[in-house]
Amino acid sequence: MTADRPLAVLHLAANRWWTGSADPTIRLVAGLRARGHRVLLGAIPGDRFEAKAREAGLELVGGLRLDPRAGPAALARDVLRLRALVRAEAVDIVHAHHSHDHWLAALARPRRGAGGRPPAVRTFHNLRSVRRDRLSAGLYRRTAAAVVVSRQIEARCREVGFAPARVAWLPGVADLGRFATGADPRPIREEFGLGDAPVIVSVTRLAPNRSHELLLDGFRLLLGTMPDARLLLVGKGEARDRLEGLVATLGLGGRVVFTGYRDRDLPEVLAAADCFVLMAAGSDESCRAALEAMAAARPVVARRVGALPETVVDGETGLLLEADEPACVADALRAVLADRERGRAMGAAGRRRAEREFGLERSVEILEGLYRRLV
Repeated sequence: MTADRPLAVLHLAANRWWTGSADPTIRLVAGLRARGHRVLLGAIPGDRFEAKAREAGLELVGGLRLDPRAGPAALARDVLRLRALVRAEAVDIVHAHHSHDHWLAALARPRRGAGGRPPAVRTFHNLRSVRRDRLSAGLYRRTAAAVVVSRQIEARCREVGFAPARVAWLPGVADLGRFATGADPRPIREEFGLGDAPVIVSVTRLAPNRSHELLLDGFRLLLGTMPDARLLLVGKGEARDRLEGLVATLGLGGRVVFTGYRDRDLPEVLAAADCFVLMAAGSDESCRAALEAMAAARPVVARRVGALPETVVDGETGLLLEADEPACVADALRAVLADRERGRAMGAAGRRRAEREFGLERSVEILEGLYRRLV
């Protein structure tokens, strides 16, 4: 084969929701297609991830369930369907994004004469997906390469037996065009009655493991010296009622705003922020919300979790917390908000870093290079 021939790649993503790994997966698949590769995508039919993939113009594989909750009969049918597909499409690489997909990729790769089976690649989008049990160790030995979105996941992959040469770090991806500076902050400030107040924005699911409590405690301390500050909690989730109760208990009513889920006007929401804050990595540890804030030229205050330590340059594009304590949160927010000129400079540096490090083209080139080494 020629070194630069287009590759046939099958991506499998058993993701029901438009969250976590969903957006990065679709962007990478679209980016590979734009470079001339034939890329197929298997997804759970009927869910939002599938709908978003179709909106992006991606080619989806029919006849698959990809449902981890389905029984052994459905699993067997998926394996047979995938084996036939890999043969018919002469697939060069099978790339899985979740544990269920990973097992399917291991089972569904037919032997192709002297060339053997097409290599299997797994992206680990979060640390907990790298498992330490004996069964997983066997699966990992049958995996040609692990793609990781943070250095912490990279270290865990090496701990469970992946040789360094079989682990590839892939930077997160920000939509640089969508979040380019120039969005109008006035509609958001008017909608929530923010006026000229210093505004902090946090975008993450309202879930129990997102450290909203730490943020609220820190914000309460900040109000002691910056009483006009406002905090916008952007997102939806099962913890909203509990968090609204906590806001009331802490006496933060009127200062903390629950905006709900914002998608179409997220650039305007970020434009209304003087500072962006993220306390947890969520289900995709590339921390896309922080990347989008940087693309929107907002300074970022963040904990040292997920990919945030290698995303935010402390003191240059934002501030990383020295400790997981409310006082540290308050001090970091105060340092950014009290010096508007410094905050704007950090935001501009974040935008330049996003353009340099977190554009789609760079991630696609890294992934394409990995594929070519494997085939």
